[in-house]
Amino acid sequence: MTKKVKWAILFIVLALLAAGGIYLAPKAASVWRMRRIAKAFVDSSTQSTFKETKTTLVYDKNGEELCQIKSSKELYYVTFDQIPKTLANAFVVMEDRDFYSHSGIDYKAIVRAALANQKSSEIVQGASTITQQLARNIFLTQEVTWERKIEEMFIAWDLEKKYSKEEILEFYLNNIYFGNGYYGVEAAARGYFSKSVSELTLSEQAFIAAIPNNPSKYNPLTNFENTLRRRDLILEQMYDTDYITSMDFYTAKSEEIVLNQPQQEKEDNSVVTYVRHCATESLMKSAGFSFRDNFDTQEEQDEYESLYDTYYTRCQQMLLSGGYTIYTSFDMELQEKLQRAVDENLSQYTELSDEGVYKMQGAATCIDNVTGNVVAIVGSRSQDLTGYTLNRAYQSYRQSGSAIKPLSVYLPYLQLGNTADTIVTDEPIEGGPVNSDGAYWGDMTVRDAVKYSKNTVAWKIYQEITPRVGIGYLLKMDFKKVWYDKDYNAGALGGFTYGVTTEEMAGGYAAIANDGVYRKATCIQRIDGADGETVVDESSRGLRVYDVNASRMMTSILESVVEPDGTGAAGAVDNAVIAGKTGTTNSNRDMWFCGYSAYYTTAVWIGYDYPQEIHGYNSASAIFKQFMTEVHENLPMQEITGYTSSMQQENQTEAQTDAEAESPQESSQESTEAPPEQAVNPGGQGTTGNGQGQQPPSSGSSETTPTETSTYPPGEWDAPTQTDPDAPTQGDIDAPTGGGEW
Repeated sequence: MTKKVKWAILFIVLALLAAGGIYLAPKAASVWRMRRIAKAFVDSSTQSTFKETKTTLVYDKNGEELCQIKSSKELYYVTFDQIPKTLANAFVVMEDRDFYSHSGIDYKAIVRAALANQKSSEIVQGASTITQQLARNIFLTQEVTWERKIEEMFIAWDLEKKYSKEEILEFYLNNIYFGNGYYGVEAAARGYFSKSVSELTLSEQAFIAAIPNNPSKYNPLTNFENTLRRRDLILEQMYDTDYITSMDFYTAKSEEIVLNQPQQEKEDNSVVTYVRHCATESLMKSAGFSFRDNFDTQEEQDEYESLYDTYYTRCQQMLLSGGYTIYTSFDMELQEKLQRAVDENLSQYTELSDEGVYKMQGAATCIDNVTGNVVAIVGSRSQDLTGYTLNRAYQSYRQSGSAIKPLSVYLPYLQLGNTADTIVTDEPIEGGPVNSDGAYWGDMTVRDAVKYSKNTVAWKIYQEITPRVGIGYLLKMDFKKVWYDKDYNAGALGGFTYGVTTEEMAGGYAAIANDGVYRKATCIQRIDGADGETVVDESSRGLRVYDVNASRMMTSILESVVEPDGTGAAGAVDNAVIAGKTGTTNSNRDMWFCGYSAYYTTAVWIGYDYPQEIHGYNSASAIFKQFMTEVHENLPMQEITGYTSSMQQENQTEAQTDAEAESPQESSQESTEAPPEQAVNPGGQGTTGNGQGQQPPSSGSSETTPTETSTYPPGEWDAPTQTDPDAPTQGDIDAPTGGGEW
């Protein structure tokens, strides 16, 4: 090698080192700065540091304190000698088996995780020790960045130098989150079993130890079986590592777990649970989480829900101990009126479940049309029950029946240039729904088809616009579980795989009242951080879904529905102009009334948690009528904005809301694609399966005309409309569903 070549190589090496130094110097400085910050955190910490918490305050629309949200770790802090050794071992064996031998960082675990994650596009294995998790929970945010990870490791290193292993485990077990507002093992023991942690059996210890891994997935109140399965896994791991004997293992695994929640201070469960849910999702959005409602496969949705649960848990932890100030839109006078309307109109149903809960239930959501915010919400009938109860208003998905038609059938049809006066034909459809009296009225207007809830007309229109287009409009308005039904014509009559909530329905109807502009339903107006800075502002939001004139035309049609001879006459209000629609499903398993005035939009559902036939009149209409009558007592009678009427009317398009409506969170390619395993018989006629043995949703609605002899008869008639009206759908046989905070 010549001298010139050697010098050239040396020059290149030196140049590369210089370039590397220029690039790495700022990184090195940043890392050194993080090292100093971490040391300062730990040096200034004391035992009290791991007990401190900040209370989040919640206010209603009038500035009155609504409730407080806080963690329970300060109230229920326990020392290491008060914690059963087997419970501590359960966390060590599942979270950090080398806890007693490493110095805060487990390098072997980091290598194992790196190898495992290299084989997957997802992060399938973590490497945080118990000490690192403690560092993150106490000193850092929940964001996932390389800077935060380095800070976490530095803090863990210093914590191990300052505190003993027993102290670190004590801090950790008092600061981990067990869901439903419970921080720490003592709070979890009292919250789920009404006893101290020292009194828990081995089986109960393993049961609560199962929760922190994913407090949403393993929430005992919503996913009990998931928690039970993870309890068994923990017991097996403890047995395999000789932390418990074989007798301990088999005895604990066979023990029946019975939850026993304590009596809590009486608060409005519906309000508190909804505030927590909305505030958590608002914090998720501010943290950069992208919400989705449309998926191509079940696997894709499962991956999304796993990420959702992770963000939800982290942001809920922030909410519980972050000292926020939350300003909501709740009007507690309206809240009391709505709860009273539900309770009084369902009072004749007194049968209780084995858990002591009313079998017949109701839910309702009311939105202020000016702001688009929820001002009242009811998730259940009033009962003296322990703990938080299921908030059916946003957690239970039920078949909507004909109440969905204005949103996904008729408004999309009006978008295409049709009007209230367009002539449609009511006639028999081979393989489609039938009218309960077997009579068909022939040619009629769209207005009358809606007014008398003609199933055959809705079915044919839905085929014409296609289910994908109809569902596309719902996806734009954040309907979370309708993506399954993008190729099922049963959606025309509200027959869905899972269903909809009153929160979703109120948001959809409020969009009609708001001239076609949709605003996602929420009770959050603003959230301020502990430092007084605003972190969430929900004051300006909106997405055009329908044209102005199409929306106003739909309003006019829905006003006809509540006329004395319309199917929604029972929901008419004497002191307000109302536009509304009923919904009744096959075998009367679900009953709805959704409607609005110039001031408020309200959606009401009644039914059984485990669907069965409702005997009696549509109490949902009665609830709506009572509530809206009381709400409008001191309000001037006001017309809802009218439309420009013409048989040749061309809708005034404010924005592109063409037939291929898409979900606002996704591209147009994603929005209208149906899951491959469900894409069959797009027209929907005569569908009996999807080629894989799966029964498609039933045709949902049972509303039609009561008699052949009268032309347009008064009142409402609800009866099955399918050839096999009692054929079950997933929505019919599923147990109560829902997620989030109970």
